[in-house]
Amino acid sequence: MMSYFAVNGGTQLSGSVRVNGAKNSVLPILAATILNAGENIIHNCTELRDVQSAVRILSHLGCGIKRQGKTLIVDSSTVSRCDVPEALMREMRSSVIFLGPILARCGQVRLSTPGGCELGPRPIDLHLSALKKLGAEVTLDGGEIICRAGSMRGRDIVLSFPSVGATENIMLAATACAGQTRIINAAREPEIEDLQQFLRTAGACISGGGKSEIVIEGGRSFGRVEHTVMPDRIEAATYLCAAAACRGHIELNSVCPQHIATVISILSDAGCDIKTAQNRVTIRSADRISALPPVQTMPYPGFPTDAQSQLMAAACLAEGTTVFCENIFENRFRQSGELVRMGARIKISGKTAIVDGVRELTGASVRCTDLRGGAALVIAALAAKGESRIYDIEHIDRGYEKIEQAYMSLGGNILRKEE
Repeated sequence: MMSYFAVNGGTQLSGSVRVNGAKNSVLPILAATILNAGENIIHNCTELRDVQSAVRILSHLGCGIKRQGKTLIVDSSTVSRCDVPEALMREMRSSVIFLGPILARCGQVRLSTPGGCELGPRPIDLHLSALKKLGAEVTLDGGEIICRAGSMRGRDIVLSFPSVGATENIMLAATACAGQTRIINAAREPEIEDLQQFLRTAGACISGGGKSEIVIEGGRSFGRVEHTVMPDRIEAATYLCAAAACRGHIELNSVCPQHIATVISILSDAGCDIKTAQNRVTIRSADRISALPPVQTMPYPGFPTDAQSQLMAAACLAEGTTVFCENIFENRFRQSGELVRMGARIKISGKTAIVDGVRELTGASVRCTDLRGGAALVIAALAAKGESRIYDIEHIDRGYEKIEQAYMSLGGNILRKEE
């Protein structure tokens, strides 16, 4: 049996929806539970395919896992392995985040190269070179990564690019290093701050999260930790783009407006009426939106690459032409061909996409190419005239918990079906 979404588009979205815990935050936090050799209580932990994959990795390593609603309880006192098999690693690209904490806890680690969405080269060279600088012995053998702690000591690590994954892996590995580690040109994403807060609560000495320089004092003892995961800024951005495409009026709750400031700014420039409060964002898009200002994806606090596909879906229905420049992943425009099947007018040239807005999209059978591209297809289908079928929705389930229920609560006509 294969699941797909059946969508009858053309209805305006209205109502309120609660934003779940951040996928890109909970995954490194789950990896970090390995460090404290004790109980980890993680609240606001959404049920996603990627979270399930991370839990399977933790179980393989010997951790005890319990789920109570949106809370995961991880007992890492029973870690008994330092390897992750290929089948588990291939389930998600971010599985490489287990490299640093396993090395720090066990003194050695063996992983296969990770899987996940095919968005072009996402080399883990930055991760491995940083671990080498900390003193780890790193060997690549037939698709496997083998690391031994050796005599790891803190030192300055200068990243050539502010990679989120590399920053997180260094933070986690450095907790086991004697002395001080400084990450220079660190990623500044809010998820980095969330990981820092988790580690601080557990007993680590870390400062600078959210800034370009992070300092870790190694050799600290860890203990029981309880933490609430931050809201998912990409999920919030997705619903804003859906409201813009469907001429909707929706309210997002449990959201941090400053985390999506660039998305709010662009949609406001396109004619959406957006108001923010402490934990709430409302958007009203009564008319067809105007063409968007040029969209260039950049590391945080720039426009997030993870929201580019969804914004493109809205731009397909804008009045005028929008230019997208993708500066992070070379294959982030893979959804464009499926959008064209629905009547969109998109031209791709290298890392640039030119979208000429049309008055109406038409329902079609389309396939998800990746997580965020799949979310874009759902937005387009909700806005389109007629019925759409969206296949390969397991990509969407990696990053959105029962997205069809959220849209149904907003008045969208979308059902999960089997065939």
